Parts: sequence; structure tokens; C-alpha cells
Amino acid sequence: MRILVADDAALIRAGLVGLLERAGHSVVAEAGDAPELIAQCTRLADSPDGLPDLVITDVRMPPTMTDDGLRAAVQLRESYPGLPMLMVSQYVAPAYAATLLETNTAGGVGYLLKERVGRVADFMRSAELVAAGEVVMDPEVVAQLLNARRSDPRLSRLTPRELEVLSLMAKGAANQQIAGQLVISPAAVAKHVANIFAKLDLGPDEDNRRVRAVLAYLNGVR
Repeated sequence: MRILVADDAALIRAGLVGLLERAGHSVVAEAGDAPELIAQCTRLADSPDGLPDLVITDVRMPPTMTDDGLRAAVQLRESYPGLPMLMVSQYVAPAYAATLLETNTAGGVGYLLKERVGRVADFMRSAELVAAGEVVMDPEVVAQLLNARRSDPRLSRLTPRELEVLSLMAKGAANQQIAGQLVISPAAVAKHVANIFAKLDLGPDEDNRRVRAVLAYLNGVR
């Protein structure tokens, strides 16, 4: 993959670049703050090779050290629909993940805690899933959301097993992987996923139903 990496901490950025390059990927640009992230992505978009296959960025970066990285990511997703975006953060902040997802439903998105980067195999798999168009959320974020959203009137239609399936979907698991983790058949998983779509009123004419289901799980269905 061709990847853009943004983090204001030079050591963390260098560590990410090293991990990615050792895995055979190409880091085509780096950024140390939000304006540079936008500028680098714009430069790549105008280059012969085009946009990167994945952007990995911190949430909190200069100039204000609040949510500049997140706001830059939202701006880039709006400018380049479908641009895969993986956020990394020190903070369990479900609202940040929901904000990123709400920009549009095209392209992969992810939100991981920085401690997860140390689990190299898991991190690399998450990066590849996001680049492939999947949604990947840190298990700690998902756990908080599960507790917070059980009272939602539409999510409450889901059975415990369907909530479990949706939780794994939010972590980026494909149907085959869900079947393996829950020790059920892929056909059973497909049936649960279909039930989830139906109970969340996501008809077959809806685009990216899987992403919309995860968004409902993360942000609540109003």
C-alpha cells in the first residue's frame, strides 16, 4: 500500500513508518500537524500516482492540540470521498469515531488506541482492512459504546447474539472471521447480519449497509 502517516510526535511517526515499511508498504508522505496533513494529501491527489491507499493520523495534533487531526481527516474525507482513514489516539473517545463515520459512508475508516499499535500483527491487519474499505474500531471503544447504546430503541430490537455479531462487525471482522470467533457457521452469521440490517431499517437499496449498521451502533439511531 501507499500510505500517508501524520503524527506530531516524531518518534511515534518514525515508529509507524518503520513498522509499515518492514511490512512491505510504502510511506509516500509524512506530516507533523493538521495543515501539513491536508497539504500532503492534496499534493498526492494532484500527483501522477494519486491519493494514498490509506491515511493514518493522530487525533490530537498542532496547531491547537485538540482535535485538529480529526477535523483534518473529516475535511479530507469530504474532499476525497472514499479516502481510507485510520485514526490513532491515546484516548477512548467514541464521539471522535462517530464524527469520522458521519462524514460519509464511502471508504474504510478506523479508530484505534495507540497501545494497539504495539500489537503489530493486529495493527497491520486493521490497516489492511481499513484500506480495503472496512470499518475497524478499537475493542475498548466498542465496549463503551455497547454499554451506552443498549437503551437505544432500535438497537434494542437486536438479540444478544445479533449485538455480539454487530460488535464484531464494528471491530472490522468479516463474516468468516465472525463465524470462527463465535463458533457458528458462515450461513448463521449471514442470517444474523441480514436480521441486523432489517431491524435497523437498512433495506437492500441502501448503500454500504454494513458501514451504516456500524455507524448506528457507534452513534445511536436517532
